[in-house]
Amino acid sequence: MTDRETTGGALDGTAPRTALVFPGQGAQKAGMGQTWRDTASWGLVAEVSEYSGIDVEELLLKTDDETLRRTDLAQIAVFTTEVLAHREAEAAGLLGDVVACAGHSLGEYTALHAAGALPLADTARLVAARGRAMRACAERSPGTMAAVVRLGPETVEALVTQVQEDGGQVWIANVNAPGAIVLSGTAEAVDRLAELALENEGKVIRLAVGGAFHSPLMASAADDVREALAAVHFAAEHLPVVANVDARPYASGEHWRELELNQLTSPVRWEESVRTLADDLGCTRFVELGPGRQLTGMIRRIAKGALTVPVESAAALAKLAAPEAPEAPEAPENPETSGTPEPR
Repeated sequence: MTDRETTGGALDGTAPRTALVFPGQGAQKAGMGQTWRDTASWGLVAEVSEYSGIDVEELLLKTDDETLRRTDLAQIAVFTTEVLAHREAEAAGLLGDVVACAGHSLGEYTALHAAGALPLADTARLVAARGRAMRACAERSPGTMAAVVRLGPETVEALVTQVQEDGGQVWIANVNAPGAIVLSGTAEAVDRLAELALENEGKVIRLAVGGAFHSPLMASAADDVREALAAVHFAAEHLPVVANVDARPYASGEHWRELELNQLTSPVRWEESVRTLADDLGCTRFVELGPGRQLTGMIRRIAKGALTVPVESAAALAKLAAPEAPEAPEAPENPETSGTPEPR
């Protein structure tokens, strides 16, 4: 194992260029706040509850998995655990030389907060408003999502076009990693594409989600989110955040209202975003902050040789922050399952 593989830095010993990344809805699970309950940052939970109007402590400690699938509750719960992980990792000195941030769908809001683009109060209000708007829109325009595996992007695009030409409503919603594409659409259109995928030796895995997120079926959510975005103040300058909609880095608050509105109905270009972080911004170390390790699995398939540091719990953080604790690459993940739980 080389020095770069164990430290994430260059062979000359310079500090690795670090990207902070934050997962999206789908990473939630019952009791996920318990690991952070005894940390110094736990008081942030009460703050987020006040700003959002939701009892977040109840969500993080007592709410069951089925209830946490509700879009508005899942989003504020995941966001809060990401803020806790970020604050604790920062206090422990684990973040290092951070040069950029990115988040998968919902996680983009936490990335904006971590980058200094938004204060906590405004970010929590936005996340709460976004969750409510997306839930209401999904009830008006029912849909679903599904992961496609074992098929290349060109084949998936061709199958989507075929279903659309037959009148079906289905779109590519996430391009997460090589071989990991997520679709959004009506249940009937997704079922039809699943049939076509089997004929092409592919496989479609339906996801337990509440709507066809990141597709035109989310268009009616834009009005409510637009109003919430108009009420917050973005910093004129902040650490670069790579946007989901075009995989470009932005370091000015003037762009984010439009970007977040577009994100509702546009695909998440996560694979391309990671390449921007690694190739264009020179990041060799990726710190994932929040529940689960889904982004870590994706990143290891995209940025070969990059160091991934998942901070999913206080125990994991303590282990990483211990004196002389090595940061080493993890084993590769199953390409059929890695990347599928992060639809929004």
